[in-house]
Amino acid sequence: MGHAARAFLAGGMSLMLAGCLGGAGGGEVSRLGAGPDTARPDTVARSKAEAHSKIIGELQARRSVLPEGGSFDQVAQAVLAAYSRSAESDLLAARLRAEAASKNWLPKIGPNISLSSLSDIVSQLIVEQVLFDNGRKKAERAMAAADVEVAAVTLAEDVNDRVLTGLTLYLDAAQARERRSLEAGTLSDLEHFEWIMSERVKGGVSDMSDLNVLRSRLAEIREVIAQQSEAERTALAELNAMAARPLSGVAGLSEVPVSAGVVPALDVLRAEAESMRDIAGAMVARGGLLPNVTAGGTLGDGGDLGVNIRSDQLLGLGTGAELKAVEAEKEAAARRLSQAREDSDRVVQRLEARLDALARQVGEASTLRDAAQANLDLFQRQYDAGQRQVMDVVGVYETFAVRQVRALALKYDLARTRLELADHLGVLAEGSRI
Repeated sequence: MGHAARAFLAGGMSLMLAGCLGGAGGGEVSRLGAGPDTARPDTVARSKAEAHSKIIGELQARRSVLPEGGSFDQVAQAVLAAYSRSAESDLLAARLRAEAASKNWLPKIGPNISLSSLSDIVSQLIVEQVLFDNGRKKAERAMAAADVEVAAVTLAEDVNDRVLTGLTLYLDAAQARERRSLEAGTLSDLEHFEWIMSERVKGGVSDMSDLNVLRSRLAEIREVIAQQSEAERTALAELNAMAARPLSGVAGLSEVPVSAGVVPALDVLRAEAESMRDIAGAMVARGGLLPNVTAGGTLGDGGDLGVNIRSDQLLGLGTGAELKAVEAEKEAAARRLSQAREDSDRVVQRLEARLDALARQVGEASTLRDAAQANLDLFQRQYDAGQRQVMDVVGVYETFAVRQVRALALKYDLARTRLELADHLGVLAEGSRI
């Protein structure tokens, strides 16, 4: 090899050594809050690379739909404060792998020490520089960058799922608490009717069967109250176990204004990142099938430098089919992305339709509850005037109690569905804080 080629490889080796020495201790990833005056050149370059990522930009720009300072926001902050963030470690590892892959175009060096005889040790330095590889190194960098995006989406999904889990437990506890309160009011009213009925039975005015019906109904209500108390304790215990502070004192529901179409769903972003990774992986496989040109050799005693043409796999009759399979994989990745978008749109349409139906049902249930309340008041006045029997009022009261419970259940179903849609879109947590 001529002096020019030797000088090129020696310069490449010097550049590689300088890069390795300059990257010592570079495993630490800078935090988002680091100022520009303290940022190192490698972290600045990584930040610029991530700024060009559409997917990471989408994730960072997301805003939480939970009203700040509300009950839902308090629960979300508490459960996130205790989050172990295991997916964050995966994201850090992916970022470090991408940083390593970003330098794959530099020459590679390594020692070569051999014992030629009992008294002669030959030490050499192997150096290799890729000159042409059919785009394989570029595809490896793209694949590592796509891995970072997949890990970022995974972290966003985990954070939003954790918030959804915490809020679901909070809603379970709140619904059980409110249901218990309703049943306690019903129990108090029916106990009054039971006393009236027992007095009428003692006086021989009413039949014992009516009193037995009332007592059976009271026993059912007491059982429901016990069940709701247990459900509330269980949900609160589980919620407090995953939160950084006790949440037993938090009460009330927050209005969550969520609507589709503002941001793409998280599963669509995941499909986009995985599609890019699959395509890059196909290009890496293609580069491994085709010959590549490298310059390199050994430096030291008896060293030799030269230009090599080789491929990872020997060419055969099936090489053409393997190349076609690579192209087919690129098409398959595009189709998987299209299918993911269709599936996500179906989920969004289903949840939005359910939201509309629940909003309508909540209104209707409230109207029916108010009508039952008015009918109960009328029967109570008629009973006080001696125009109605006790069991007539009890029957109307039970209808009112059933409609109260129905309205309550629909209210919480509506809140859960809104949170489910927000989780699907990935807007339960601030993207910039993730």
